[in-house]
Amino acid sequence: MNSLLNLNQVAANIGQYHILHDISFEVPSGGVTVLLGRNGAGKTTTLRTIMGLNPASKGSITFKNEEISRLKPHIIANRGIGYVPEDQGIFGDLTVGENIRVAMKKEDEGTTKRMEWVLELFPDLKKFWKKPGGQLSGGQKQMLAIARAYVNENELLLIDEPSKGLAPIIVEKVMDSINQMKEKTTILLVEQNFMMASKIGDQFYIIDDGQTIHNGQMEELKEDKVLMKKYLGIS
Repeated sequence: MNSLLNLNQVAANIGQYHILHDISFEVPSGGVTVLLGRNGAGKTTTLRTIMGLNPASKGSITFKNEEISRLKPHIIANRGIGYVPEDQGIFGDLTVGENIRVAMKKEDEGTTKRMEWVLELFPDLKKFWKKPGGQLSGGQKQMLAIARAYVNENELLLIDEPSKGLAPIIVEKVMDSINQMKEKTTILLVEQNFMMASKIGDQFYIIDDGQTIHNGQMEELKEDKVLMKKYLGIS
């Protein structure tokens, strides 16, 4: 299986704090790779470092075999990586439609088709097309954030904690949408909700104290109670 994204011994700081020490993993083309770990382990910082928002202080990050660790965030985004941040990053004063259109890199046939597909996936967005983003529910804001990243021709989507703060019924809807989306693009997912992660993830990496310490197939992890308790606090 071809590797789309590679991180090799990546370190990153936030101010004077060393958050990532030795992050190494690869994301194969197709499916969902999940980053797991306790709160504060460095998962969000890993995604931000891939996007160039927290520059890597050492190590290598390659996307489609090209080094991207020294590039600016907008250049990395233009290479074909979409990012759904933990805080969703939508514009509260803009309508749903304006939020999606402002995220578009170009308006062509392919973008229009992806927009139509994602609106079928999230009918609430079509229903509230003219409603300001700030007036949406938490689940609708999450759907809008994912839609904004999907409408562009991205080969990789980084999605950070999509279930955070959502009611269980909405988590099911978001989970179903990501399952459908992974048939069309590659996803690197950070998710604290292990039930959700285990149902949509194909492979996993566990991060602990800024280091990748274990990886494998998701089906194997579900059977490994010792590993889940030690690093994820799941008994």
